[in-house]
Amino acid sequence: MKKPAAPLPSVETHEASGTVLLRTTHSAYVLRVDRVAGTVRHIHWGAPLPLADAVTLPVWSEHDNSFAGRWDGVEEYPVDGGARFGVPALEVRFPDGSSPLEPTVLDVARRAADHVVVRLRDRTRPLAWHLHYRVPADGDVLERWTEFHHTGADADGDVLLLRYASAHWPLPHRPAWRTGSVHGGWAGEGRLERSVLPVGETVIGSRRGHTGHHANPWLALDAGDAGEEHGEVWVVALAASGSWRLTAQRTAAGRTGVVAGEGHEGIELRLAPGGSHRTPVSLALYTAHGFGQAGRDFHHHLRTHVLPNPGELRPVLYNSWEATSFEVSEDNQLALARRAADLGAELFVLDDGWFRGRDDDRAGLGDWTPHPARFPRGLRPLADEVHRMGMAFGLWVEPEMVNADSDLFRSHPDWVLHQPDRTATELRNQLVLDFSRPEVTEWALGWLREVVADNAVDFLKWDFNRAFTEAGAHPAGPDARRVHVEHARGLYRVLDQLRGDFPHLRIEACAGGGGRVDPGILARTDQVWTSDNTDAVDRLTIQHGFSRLYPASVMSAWVTDSPNPLTGRVVPMRFRFHSAMAGVLGIGGDLTRWTDTELAEAAELARVYKDIRPVVQHGRQYRLLAPGEGPLAAVQYVSDDGGRAVVLIWRPSTAFGPALPPLRLRGLDEEARYRDEETGRAWFGSTLQSFGLPMPDLPTGDCASALVRLRRQR
Repeated sequence: MKKPAAPLPSVETHEASGTVLLRTTHSAYVLRVDRVAGTVRHIHWGAPLPLADAVTLPVWSEHDNSFAGRWDGVEEYPVDGGARFGVPALEVRFPDGSSPLEPTVLDVARRAADHVVVRLRDRTRPLAWHLHYRVPADGDVLERWTEFHHTGADADGDVLLLRYASAHWPLPHRPAWRTGSVHGGWAGEGRLERSVLPVGETVIGSRRGHTGHHANPWLALDAGDAGEEHGEVWVVALAASGSWRLTAQRTAAGRTGVVAGEGHEGIELRLAPGGSHRTPVSLALYTAHGFGQAGRDFHHHLRTHVLPNPGELRPVLYNSWEATSFEVSEDNQLALARRAADLGAELFVLDDGWFRGRDDDRAGLGDWTPHPARFPRGLRPLADEVHRMGMAFGLWVEPEMVNADSDLFRSHPDWVLHQPDRTATELRNQLVLDFSRPEVTEWALGWLREVVADNAVDFLKWDFNRAFTEAGAHPAGPDARRVHVEHARGLYRVLDQLRGDFPHLRIEACAGGGGRVDPGILARTDQVWTSDNTDAVDRLTIQHGFSRLYPASVMSAWVTDSPNPLTGRVVPMRFRFHSAMAGVLGIGGDLTRWTDTELAEAAELARVYKDIRPVVQHGRQYRLLAPGEGPLAAVQYVSDDGGRAVVLIWRPSTAFGPALPPLRLRGLDEEARYRDEETGRAWFGSTLQSFGLPMPDLPTGDCASALVRLRRQR
């Protein structure tokens, strides 16, 4: 019997030519180190190829002339200096005011079997930069980051980093390019948009100090011919939770690439002699199988290599915010907890309003002790009773914010983002604490430790409800606006330390909904609050865009009251649950007003969700029908072993038209039969993928939905 071939190494090098081949499961990335020219040139990113071919491939560059940069778009990490006229990944200012860099290659070093580093430095100035490439196992996502080092002495002075990208990702030649990204705003995140990439520079980013509702740090590119399950697709993302910028550049000669980095124009970082700076990781992939496969590849990477507890099933939670708002008390929270437990909730979360001075959003932030009138016995009796009901206990916090009407602000007004001669802008009646300052993060970590330990807290809903303004760092200086990137690093330190102190603690990232969702925050949290908009119809579009990069296992989705508190839309209970079942199910309505019939229906739907939860949260996702592109929206999940499939179908509105055709499924075992657990009917996987699943009966009227559970027969 022939032995299976040994797996090829993820990193191969050819010293004579300077070629480095990075190999993922289904792609190849090739670069070439040119020691004579002092640079690293890009060769290939796309379908797999052997090292023997990679060594012989030429560099595709511009014609020589005195008006073009010969290597624009070709270099792995373009700098500002020499005949380079494209978007630089690195731009600096030296103490004498000069900027041009003249790179030289120091060496190429293997740090591990999956990790290679190319070290460069300026020919005469005291600055070095190291390009890191890593190929995580069992997947198609590449990781890159860059480290900067001031190699001089005190007499050499400081170097200012003006642009300091994580990576430049050059793309192959195609006749045309199309970009895909999401845009939106508060309560309207995740709107997918595709457009032709013009010649020039196309920039998406955030100047807000956080990831943002209006955009998300990823960009998909294709030649204009890719679909959900076919065609070549390249995706570039950034693991940054502060301000960020992705710049796609297409030259008139057809060179195309994406520069990904934290910060934005004017956000300078000071590098003192002996100092260093490491950028966030940029993640990227290539697939020949469309946007759907790109999403599944990213889902797999985030679950396998980024999330802290990827194997856990996220609990069904109940959150009290939409039921009680700020009017919380021990009595009304206990009443809600009893009903939540009866519905099958596994986690009860006490939202805003539990702490001293917090009667509305104008006061109290920063004074994190229990409200004496609402919780005269403190929070521990409530937490203990919730635990006795069989649920975990969660708490809402907003550690990065403060109200001017608080003891904290009165004691430490200098801790907020501010500039002494500017008027501090309040948004939502609050100011931002400067988490780039160690004394501020130490204070936050201190009270968080006390609250978690004293009240047996299992879960934190960590909120962030405004953007940066007057963002000058302390102490002031030429890089005073570094807080746009350093604040996020302070946040990371607090989260990392808190999780280290309390290994059982689980955290949901929230920023007025989906205002801080990125691979960087997901490395330190377990799920995210997708949007403050809980309208079940609106959520279909929001969740569709969310799934382009992020898996269902981190997408928190609630069932709330009808009419919806935000939109006023009346939606049946079944549709609300089916919309929320597409992610991590939560319940957020006022259960004291739900009828016995509604409570019974909700309990049954929660039970069904727990049955499908392993498939939804840990399975492969297939977006079958996009919301807004027809009368239906549909999504399918398949367990990793192909044994179970879950299909969710929604019809937001009723309109006269032809009968609905069968729904063609994906990702099934073609030779196996799948049985509908509700009807008992069975079909071969090949039939379900070619002919399709006969459309189940939908209720009459608007907001109709169906859930189909399929199980492979033995």
